[in-house]
Amino acid sequence: MPQSGHWATPENMRRIAVRAEELGYHELWTFQRVLYPVGHQMGATYRSVHDPLVTLAFLAGVTGTIRLGVAVVNAFVQPVALAKQFATLQAVSGGRVTAGLGLGWLPEEFEAAGVGFEGRGRRGEEFVEVLRKAWTDDVVEHRGEFYSVPPSHVDPKPSPAPPILLGGTAEVALRRAGRLADGWVSSSREDLSAIGPRAAVVREAAERAGRDPGALRVVCRGVTRVRSGAGPGRPLLTGTFDQIRADVAALEAEGVTDVFHDLNFDPEHVTLGADEAMRRAEEALEALAPRL
Repeated sequence: MPQSGHWATPENMRRIAVRAEELGYHELWTFQRVLYPVGHQMGATYRSVHDPLVTLAFLAGVTGTIRLGVAVVNAFVQPVALAKQFATLQAVSGGRVTAGLGLGWLPEEFEAAGVGFEGRGRRGEEFVEVLRKAWTDDVVEHRGEFYSVPPSHVDPKPSPAPPILLGGTAEVALRRAGRLADGWVSSSREDLSAIGPRAAVVREAAERAGRDPGALRVVCRGVTRVRSGAGPGRPLLTGTFDQIRADVAALEAEGVTDVFHDLNFDPEHVTLGADEAMRRAEEALEALAPRL
C-alpha cells in the first residue's frame, strides 16, 4: 500500500486498494515505523510512515473481500492492547486480517516505548502467548518474565483469530516462526536468491515441533523495482514486468507461498513526486495482477 512518503495519501490508498481487489489480488500489506531518530541513516522510506493498523482499518471500510496484512508490528507495544486492536480490526473487516509480528531492531523505538531492548527473542515468544490467550481464553491470566495479566475478560474475541506470521532474519527467528506461528514473513533486506533454504528452515522447525509444515505461509516482501534494461546478475524482482513475473514464479518454486510487491522500498520510487509515484504504481498494479 502507499504508506510512506508523499504518495501515501488517503485517496491513493483507496484507489490502490479498490483496484487491487477488482484485479484479484489476494492481500493488501502495510508496515510499521514508529519514529526516525535524528541523524539516522536507515533510509528515506522510514522517514514518514502511517500507522499500519489504522491504515488497515481505513482499507477495511473501502474494500469487501481482499485480505489485510501487516508486516510487521514490533513487540515493544503492550500485547493485550494490541490483541484488542487486532480483534476489532478482524470484526470490522469481516475476518480478513493477517497479524505479522516482529521483534524490532531500532533501539530508539524501544526507548520511546519504555521497553528494554535486551531479551527480545524471549519477549517475542511470550508476546505471542499473551496475544493468543487474549484471543481465545474466556478468562485471560498470565504471569511471565515480561508480562503480567490479572484474571480478566478480554472481549469480544476475534472470529476467527487472525493468523500470526513472525518476521526475523536470524536462523533462530526462522525456527521460532516454524515452531510457534502460522508462517514467516521476510524483511525488506532479504536476499531473495537465498530464500529457498530459509523457507526450508521454517518448515523443518514446524515439523520438529509436531506441526504441519505444509500449512505454513512463507510470505516474501517483494522490494519491486521496475526497470528497463536490467541484465544478467540483476536482483530478483528488478527489471521489466515480464522479468518480475518470472521471478515471482521462481520464488514459488523455492517454497514461497506469497509475494507482495512493495514499491515503498524502491529507492527510485521514494524520490518521485506523488503524482508520478502513483502513475507508476498503478501501471505496476495492472501489469503484475494475478492471472486468474
